[in-house]
Amino acid sequence: MTSSVIAARRSDGVKGGMTLEEVLALPVSVSVSTAAKAFGIGPDKAYGLIKAGAFPAKTIPVGDTLKVATVTIWRALGIEP
Repeated sequence: MTSSVIAARRSDGVKGGMTLEEVLALPVSVSVSTAAKAFGIGPDKAYGLIKAGAFPAKTIPVGDTLKVATVTIWRALGIEP
């Protein structure tokens, strides 16, 4: 995969997302909003997927918030650092 925008690989026309370098530079866990950006979706869609049990990455409850394990974002995107 090149440094192009990750979400550009999607066939549904969604624009945005992060470059490969940005995704690889993420810390161990990130906010749902940041994870959503990596997948090229908005935070509302991400929370909807989480609620439906269909979010493609592992979420971790931390107090009143949710974090997303970065390694599971990489796996879902087919990235092996």
